[in-house]
Amino acid sequence: MAVRRGAVRSVVVAGLLVLGLSGSAEARSGPEADVAYHGQMSLAQGQLRVWLVPQNEGPAALPNATLRLRLSAELADRQELAEGCARAGLREVVCETGELPLHGQGRHIGLLLELRERVPEVVVRIDTWWNGGAADRDLSNNQHVVLALDTGDAYAF
Repeated sequence: MAVRRGAVRSVVVAGLLVLGLSGSAEARSGPEADVAYHGQMSLAQGQLRVWLVPQNEGPAALPNATLRLRLSAELADRQELAEGCARAGLREVVCETGELPLHGQGRHIGLLLELRERVPEVVVRIDTWWNGGAADRDLSNNQHVVLALDTGDAYAF
């Protein structure tokens, strides 16, 4: 799968800029949206499979957002990531959601992440890294912590 480097780079840079503005009036004056992530993951023989769908319950549409996956185990050096996704550290991956229409879904995101070492379990934290400065009053549906055991079983969130 090819990665659109320009698009991912702009999302990552925008995310860093927003993080710097998070306490300012500019960041709080954006639209209000309720971003949510639903999906499943499984761990088998050092490979973590993640499939998720970003959603927006409103009250405003968002042109784009960036979700972040943080793992308790290190990623292998080489990763073949889905389009719109980029590695953000030894244990982090960020992915753009695409447009999040009011009461609609963003693009489906599927990842096959290779771990540096085979581990019996991995904890994955999922959250919104950047949302264009939108206010999100319900973080319970876009912040997840999932424990996946190395059994190949799917864990839903």
